[in-house]
Amino acid sequence: MLSNIGVPGLIMIIILALIIFGPKKLPELGRAAGQTLREFKNSTAGLIEEGKEEDHSVSEQSEKETKSI
Repeated sequence: MLSNIGVPGLIMIIILALIIFGPKKLPELGRAAGQTLREFKNSTAGLIEEGKEEDHSVSEQSEKETKSI
């Protein structure tokens, strides 16, 4: 998706962002977007880790049940 934009399109997006938000507000928006992405990555990594732990505990439980039979 992003590869279809090209350099002229990227320059146009930057110019529009400067016009709409102004040069003073742009760094704040960039910081906020970065923090949002970082939080999203951390939460998805946490969910994946929880899923792995749950999967591991389920496999341990099934091994115990198999051995006891």
